[in-house]
Amino acid sequence: MRKVSTSRFIEARVRGARLERAGHVILREVSWSIRPGQRWVLAGANGAGKTQLLKLVAGSVWPTPDRPGVREYVWRGERWRTPQEVREEIAYLGPELQDKYARYGWNHTVEQVVATGVQRSDIPLRQLDERERRLVARTLLRLRIASLSTRRFLTLSYGERRLALLARALASRPKLLLLDELLSGLDEQNRARALRWLESTAGTALPWVLSTHRADEVPSSATHALILEHGKVVYGGPRRRAPLARRLREKPRRAAAIRLPRTPTIGPRAPGRALVRLTNASVYLDEHAALREVTVTIRAGECWVVHGHNGSGKTTLLRTLYGDHGVAAHGRIERAGIRPGVPLHTFQRRVGLVAPHLQTEHPQYLTVAEIVQSGRHASIGLNAAPSAADRAAARRAMCEFDLLPLATRTLRELSYGQLRRALFARAWVRRPALLVLDEPFAGLDVSTHEDLRAHVERLASEGMTVVFTAHRPSEWLHCATHELELAGGKVRYVGPVRLSRASSGSRRPIRPAR
Repeated sequence: MRKVSTSRFIEARVRGARLERAGHVILREVSWSIRPGQRWVLAGANGAGKTQLLKLVAGSVWPTPDRPGVREYVWRGERWRTPQEVREEIAYLGPELQDKYARYGWNHTVEQVVATGVQRSDIPLRQLDERERRLVARTLLRLRIASLSTRRFLTLSYGERRLALLARALASRPKLLLLDELLSGLDEQNRARALRWLESTAGTALPWVLSTHRADEVPSSATHALILEHGKVVYGGPRRRAPLARRLREKPRRAAAIRLPRTPTIGPRAPGRALVRLTNASVYLDEHAALREVTVTIRAGECWVVHGHNGSGKTTLLRTLYGDHGVAAHGRIERAGIRPGVPLHTFQRRVGLVAPHLQTEHPQYLTVAEIVQSGRHASIGLNAAPSAADRAAARRAMCEFDLLPLATRTLRELSYGQLRRALFARAWVRRPALLVLDEPFAGLDVSTHEDLRAHVERLASEGMTVVFTAHRPSEWLHCATHELELAGGKVRYVGPVRLSRASSGSRRPIRPAR
């Protein structure tokens, strides 16, 4: 067997690290070493400290300065006490990086985005030479996304953006790779592409860390596991002895307390009034046809699942329903109560929206209470001081979603799952007529996922109209009554739901719920 050199890769060590944010302890006395040839799975509930630990290793977050020498790096035979000398050799990929492109409007082609990995920059600095172009092309081919090379980044789906940024990280030829929820939001095909690459590293000395919430996303090539609980390490060692199966399948405690009907109401029911109707609707994003001649009517009391591969147009459809995108001239969109002279905002205030782009658009300094209060006005942030009614409604919503202990925390202090819970409370605060959910459970631990899912199931059982996107049949809500399948921006199927979400993920026909 060919001996793999480890000297050119980074060994990272953390000893007794403590991290505090605004007086809140995030990490407690964490010790961890990542050596060349090791491939780590990082597990823990939302809020356990996974993302902050990865950022601490990457050098973008500094530990509480109560101990000298809390971090050190060994590379090419030298020892470094700070990350400054090695930061460019460490590639960190997480949801925040993806959000950064949307926040700053960086809409370069995928080829240019991957090229910034070669140049170790945020934005393209110069034209690539022939060697660099070949490297970018090989990287795209390796991940099987070469067909995206000329697409603009902001026209890509959420999952496509994630793979493009993985290609960018690989093109930088990192000496240590940190992947925060890499597989979240990927469809089966793209998840397989990412896992295939992770498996291919088994014969190399490249050290990497992958955080995940799902047992089926743990690559067989992983050698070690680190499990966090409330900021502390509860296990660190070989993967074969790690209690990952139990940790990643832990049953929720609170969801069982939410009263739900055993099954959705089955049988004929008079159709409700139309809330939104698309007729031959096409939507173009930067000259790319994201939706093509879509016709669908969403009626009061229905629960729609929208599914399809990454890039099929799911997010574009939901944002079009909400009003973020316009319809091309030959099509039409109609919304209940919206006539000439009535502002679209009137409709948006009756819609509860949960979507990844909201995590990007809200200013980082807003508190949880302010984020929830903004839902009363369908605004990003607050244009004026909240009224007494705003504060009271927000408090009720935060109580409903277990957020009162986090009310004064800012967005930058929240974990991914905590922020998602805040967005649910924001969507619910006005008791909307229509709930629009774009991949609402992606990136959540099992307990948070089941808790929020139970909330949505209850609201739907009470008659609230719901439209949500999902990749897997196992992610479908039990209450789904209608189904819209998209492929390449076109409708492949629209009508009563054809599948039931069985616990095994199997397919079986059911009677339409409505």
